[in-house]
Amino acid sequence: MKSSSLNKLTPYFFIAPAGLVLALGLLYPISYMMYASFLDWNPSQLIGEADWVGLKNYSTLWQDYAFRESLWVTLKFAFSVVFIEMILGLSLALLLDRNMRGMSALRTIFILPMMIAPIVVGLMWRYMYHPSIGVFNRTLNSLGFESIPWLSDSTWALISIIIADIWQWTPFIFILCLAALQSLPRSTLEAARMDGANAWQQAFYIKIPLMMPVLIVTLLLRLIDAFKVLEVILVMTNGGPGLSTEIIALRISRTASEFRELGVAAAMSNYLLILLLLLTLSMFLYNRFIEQHRAKSFNAIGKTSP
Repeated sequence: MKSSSLNKLTPYFFIAPAGLVLALGLLYPISYMMYASFLDWNPSQLIGEADWVGLKNYSTLWQDYAFRESLWVTLKFAFSVVFIEMILGLSLALLLDRNMRGMSALRTIFILPMMIAPIVVGLMWRYMYHPSIGVFNRTLNSLGFESIPWLSDSTWALISIIIADIWQWTPFIFILCLAALQSLPRSTLEAARMDGANAWQQAFYIKIPLMMPVLIVTLLLRLIDAFKVLEVILVMTNGGPGLSTEIIALRISRTASEFRELGVAAAMSNYLLILLLLLTLSMFLYNRFIEQHRAKSFNAIGKTSP
């Protein structure tokens, strides 16, 4: 083999072990799950003993009211928390992107909720939402208001877990947005400042457009994670009252452990995987569209300038 050909293959030799580990750790479980979704399989059987049912698990799920309700709750929860967290996280990053005394300590305090284990977060908020001894109802009562059934009412229960998730994961958006802000070219910001742009104009017309690739990736990461939230909801409401807070991850867990329908649970997991893949693809296509539009704008400016 010639030395030039060997040099071209050398990077692939170094990548091969990592690629093999990735294939075993990622592709094998996904393939196993896809195969299981075509079976009538329960935990008392080996997978080879299960009966082949084809697409039955997929078709019957859409006739299952509990699955459709869990999917709808998941969509409401995920898009609500991500939308609010993006606004709050970006606003905090824009507010704290400055040199002030104690700013480092303040930033550290902001990211503390993200470091707490989800089980602890669920227990903490469950106690704060307690109907009689919880801090929220005690505060409302001291002000002359009636108690709110935070976790026992279907509407308030969903709002309660949304508030808890926003409290824990807004720091994740904040820290990524702050890092993106601090990596922006200072020459562009100085030029805008010299042209008379105020803080609001700099934020909306310069900072946020330049941050858009980071914002899209941050939005995607948080949206994927929001679809998989389990521990906090499990501790706070266990999916209740009724099905009002049962997201699809919790429905999958119950189908596999309580109802002992592993094939149906695998089909649900595949539906969730397809949904997340579609969201990921749409986000990347939108990001590519933004980059192409920006490149065309720069080229047009370059052609018109003397």
